[in-house]
Amino acid sequence: MFTLNCKGKLLLSENPLVMGIINATPDSFYEGSRFSGRDEILERAEKMIAEEVDIIDIGGQSTRPGSKPISAQQELQRVIEGIDALHNNFPDVIISIDTYYSSVAAEAVRHGASIVNDISAGAMDRDMIPTVAQLNVPYVVMHMKGTPEMMQHEANYDNVTREVLDFFIKKKYECNKAGIHDIILDPGFGFAKTIEHNFDLLKNISVFKMLNAPILVGISRKSSVYKTLDVEKEHALNGTTVLNTIALMNGATILRVHDVKEAKEVVKLCSKVNGKGESNKK
Repeated sequence: MFTLNCKGKLLLSENPLVMGIINATPDSFYEGSRFSGRDEILERAEKMIAEEVDIIDIGGQSTRPGSKPISAQQELQRVIEGIDALHNNFPDVIISIDTYYSSVAAEAVRHGASIVNDISAGAMDRDMIPTVAQLNVPYVVMHMKGTPEMMQHEANYDNVTREVLDFFIKKKYECNKAGIHDIILDPGFGFAKTIEHNFDLLKNISVFKMLNAPILVGISRKSSVYKTLDVEKEHALNGTTVLNTIALMNGATILRVHDVKEAKEVVKLCSKVNGKGESNKK
């Protein structure tokens, strides 16, 4: 059980949560997650809400391997209209902003976001951690080496689980010292990791429970699924569901997904196996 204070919206979780992905970008790795403009974003969000999504995560630039960065201003232009629309039309929904720019995080929170999801854990913008502390919102810290453009060249580890754990220990201390109270840990599946590294992390997720923080798993339709199964991304839902199930059984508490309905079913069934109820209260 964990609690997240999302700008006064208290998310009390007795069961794992599902975070639905909306990419306001034309070049995200999975075409089915790309949405542009107010109407497309609202339509997708409405479907997710009907499927009982817990958090909607909106981002304005692709961070797939090899992707080139865009400016903070470009990113803002892609996400702010959508965040405004979500907040105004669905005021109870919890919105996460997927960005490594502190200026984008601050503006997104001003427009209605209440979680900051940073793939770089503050490494790509040194103002991010103090900014999140001032915003007083939950912070997703993800493990990644290098930048999205070059990160796959950094996929070298003696023991990937131990290195990610050491990173989280240091990062949690840094965030707590800065004044961030609600921290979510993301091992960074696919970010400077090979498929073998991803499966090692998945198998050992329970190790991170010692840090007493929610653990987010974002493996939806990624190469660990579709390359292992030798299918296209569009046919990787079944494999994603299998890995999400393994993640939950090993201790994950948030699933970041493209397919909300199927992920909610995983949560319900795994919770039943673990003898838990169904209540996540906001």
